[in-house]
Amino acid sequence: MYTVLVCDDDRDIRRALHIYLTGAGYRVLEAVNGREALETVDREEVHLILLDIMMPELDGVSALTLLRERSDNIPVILLTAKSEDSDKIMGLELGADDYVTKPFNAQEVIARVKALLRRYMRMGQREEKPSVLALGGIEMDDDTKTVTVDGDEITITPKEYDILKFFLENPGKVFSSREIYRRVWQDTPMGAEGTVAVHIRHLREKVEIDPAEPRYLKVVWGKGYKIEG
Repeated sequence: MYTVLVCDDDRDIRRALHIYLTGAGYRVLEAVNGREALETVDREEVHLILLDIMMPELDGVSALTLLRERSDNIPVILLTAKSEDSDKIMGLELGADDYVTKPFNAQEVIARVKALLRRYMRMGQREEKPSVLALGGIEMDDDTKTVTVDGDEITITPKEYDILKFFLENPGKVFSSREIYRRVWQDTPMGAEGTVAVHIRHLREKVEIDPAEPRYLKVVWGKGYKIEG
């Protein structure tokens, strides 16, 4: 049974999410602020976090920053209000994997949780034969789930890993933001442009010597993105 941590200072939201997630077969833990969330992660095995942005004591963005210093592997879905767009973008840049806007739909929340957990657990599984993808100085070992650039191992989030793997499997091909979102997130590409752009910008900072003049992840103006060596 997978464990989902719900972190929100609103008791009604925590209660509603607890009901939805328990009904879907998940074990649910609760926290009322970022500090409690981090303490829970330290003592419990948590497979996914639903993290509110605006909270007392330690807000979601600050908690996410501290979490990513400890673990790049736990998937995080931000719980945001429509007025929190700038914080939402900051959260994605800091390593959040997805977001849900309040008021949320129960089916949407469960679908996003299931999709992220499928990819998270797939990353933790070992295959019988190693599968290595390489392009230029980038090498991805899908057996050990490691990525190196010019021989140096880099740390990337699960979503960044999925995006990079998708590109490495399709070198030279141009994909629109909507198609990238549909293929990587496995979801309807609503508002895909901003989400994809944030993740690719963050990924560039890790794989490029000069993100402003990328060697690998390139924009094809008016069409989308591609990777080339």
